[in-house]
Amino acid sequence: MKFETQRAIIALSAVLVPRLQAQSPETAAFVRPVPVTAPAEASHPSRAWFPHNWIRGYIDAAYAPSHNEPDLGRCVFPQPPGSGGAQSLCTAYARYIISGYVEMQPLNRTFARHLFIYLEPKFSFGDNIPQFKYTQSMTPIAFDRAVGVGFKLPRSFELRATQHQVQFLGRYSGYLGPAALPGNGPYGLYSTVGARWYFGGYNAAESH
Repeated sequence: MKFETQRAIIALSAVLVPRLQAQSPETAAFVRPVPVTAPAEASHPSRAWFPHNWIRGYIDAAYAPSHNEPDLGRCVFPQPPGSGGAQSLCTAYARYIISGYVEMQPLNRTFARHLFIYLEPKFSFGDNIPQFKYTQSMTPIAFDRAVGVGFKLPRSFELRATQHQVQFLGRYSGYLGPAALPGNGPYGLYSTVGARWYFGGYNAAESH
């Protein structure tokens, strides 16, 4: 009886061992079942308020070399006789400009998810008079801003309503002598309603 049992074990080994050796580690790994997991978006749905990238934009800083100063429309050029030449009070020609764009889209549900508000601020600094005076001063000149509301449409279109205004700063908000121009700065105070179309992949990374 013992001899028959040994023979049965030897015969079973002769059948199974070659099959186990023929199954390489690569084959075993290939046939190993892979667990199925739910997509990340399904397990972590986007938030209704303040979703990813709900606030976005940029900041820009620029320097104007001498003889290239931006004219903010505050002074007559060339300045009239009697304005003081290099001593004139009207020196609203910028050396530095700091600007930016901020867009906020805090809602991510219902009809309101297509709405956004935006701000375009621009600060000008300088103390220059073309042909008379060139400095590296950072005297504040003006705060130029546009603020508005927009609505995102299909196919990269947007509707926008914008209000623009300029506020002169410091001494530039007061009397600047005979060389000063009337008015309220570059482009003045205005409101517009318009449409914008993005193309070539521009703005494609924004959340909608």
